[in-house]
Amino acid sequence: QLCVKIAEVPQKLHGDPTRLSQALINYLNNAIKFTTEGRITISGQLLETTATDYLIRFAVSDTGIGLTEEQQARLFLDFEQADASTARKYGGTGLGLSITRRLARMMGGDIGVESTPGKGSTFWFNCRLGQGHEIASVDQPDESAASRLQLYRDKRILLAEDDAINREVAVLVLEQAGLQADLAANGVEAVEMAEANEYAIILMDVQMPQMDGLEATRAIRRLNGRATVPIVAMTANAFAEDRARCIEAGMDDFVSKPFNREQFYQTLLKWLSGKGKKTT
Repeated sequence: QLCVKIAEVPQKLHGDPTRLSQALINYLNNAIKFTTEGRITISGQLLETTATDYLIRFAVSDTGIGLTEEQQARLFLDFEQADASTARKYGGTGLGLSITRRLARMMGGDIGVESTPGKGSTFWFNCRLGQGHEIASVDQPDESAASRLQLYRDKRILLAEDDAINREVAVLVLEQAGLQADLAANGVEAVEMAEANEYAIILMDVQMPQMDGLEATRAIRRLNGRATVPIVAMTANAFAEDRARCIEAGMDDFVSKPFNREQFYQTLLKWLSGKGKKTT
């Protein structure tokens, strides 16, 4: 069950919708992984008002497995998981949480967690939002790019994404441009589907269970007739070393998560139109 509880907050705010949505999606992804049953609650509240801005707290609470004090202390370290056994069962979450901390600090805030083993957790982040303008909930589609993508409605697309929320967002953005995609929930499925079908483009999440996007890309490149199919990485990691690993694995391009529609559509146009330059 998903609940949303928003206390009284100002109606007009100014901030970065991409950073906000990325931070919330990271927390939601974490909550979904660790909550097999029960409830997940998204909340927001005003903490402080100054002459120029507001301090807002967003939180995602779950009734999942919870964390010990030791796990809580380690969880937000860059690229770290609470413990190895949890990582094996549920997949990596530490990277997403460390990115959330960076995003919160970029917005003048920070993050934290309150948790009880066996009862659940509340992950929160604070951010400062300016006064005077309505905050955009999502980026508006690039109508020109979306219109031009209509020319490629018959092109077959493979979307490999293990997270249900991210998968639904990607499908929605594709549908808004008249495109549809076959769906793979992990790298193993992506390789099997790429072997069985010819795709005009493959959208590949980098972090997936069973087989990650890098390994899946290498496997697809080894398939007969699949050496040149465009493979676009979908990743929240914009660091140069992460992009270098993607290129080395055989990927051709990148789109960031959460999706910036303009960037996403322009990337699709580049490769579906044949104007993209192969890196392999």
